[in-house]
Amino acid sequence: MAWFKKSESPGSEESRKRPKASEGLWLKCNHCREIIYRKEVDRNNKVCPKCGYHFPISVQERIALLVDLGSFKEWEADLAPQDPLAFTDSRSYTDRLAAQQEKTGRKDAMVIGEGAINGRRIALSVFDFGFMGGSMGSVVGEKICRAADRALAARMPLVLVTTSGGARMQEGILSLMQMAKTSAAVARLSEAKVPFIAILADPTFGGVTASVAMLGDVIISEPKALIGFAGPRVIEQTIKQQLPEGFQRAEFLLEHGMIDAIVERKHLKETLSTLLSHM
Repeated sequence: MAWFKKSESPGSEESRKRPKASEGLWLKCNHCREIIYRKEVDRNNKVCPKCGYHFPISVQERIALLVDLGSFKEWEADLAPQDPLAFTDSRSYTDRLAAQQEKTGRKDAMVIGEGAINGRRIALSVFDFGFMGGSMGSVVGEKICRAADRALAARMPLVLVTTSGGARMQEGILSLMQMAKTSAAVARLSEAKVPFIAILADPTFGGVTASVAMLGDVIISEPKALIGFAGPRVIEQTIKQQLPEGFQRAEFLLEHGMIDAIVERKHLKETLSTLLSHM
């Protein structure tokens, strides 16, 4: 009988099966690269306590942050995308949609509805980056237009929150059409003097930036959000030049007059309430 038992090596099967107490407790900030305690970030509205970078949040968290408790009523939840082009790359578009719908529990990358900000009724449209990178296809564009139409009919402000990689390539020209379609919808709000406020979250790119995201009567961004059309690496490779420091960050865009304000997440609701009281 052995007097001792050999301890398990760190890479043994037994040690791999054993849960690690520290797993998931820490994360790395995308901006300052510091390792931070996850619960501290969660308590701070998903904002890095070191540099103020605003981590992505879910659609549900976004809605809870912006509107009065229990006031949100979703519209058009069953509007689902089709695949008229029968698009296939490494897998079919239909299969991609099914996988994303199962993962997120929604039909596409946009949630629209009605809520209240300190009692003031608003129409709200929120991109879901978790669904195919928040890409804008025919359903996303259609839902933005329907939200704008309802806002116009009720003469209530429209608030749009963007976080998107741009147009959805699997829908080809049908996706690109949404740029003009959504732009026309918010132009009708402008003509009727119905307020439209855009909130740009990290990241907001491509056809979304080139259309509806930059057409707000007031354009707000969260701190350090990346906002642009093409990504910085693509631009550098195209023009063969190094871009200025902070290029495409919200702070750079504010300095150059592309957006109106940078507002921390914890102050967004009150900022919207103040703006709407003057609109």
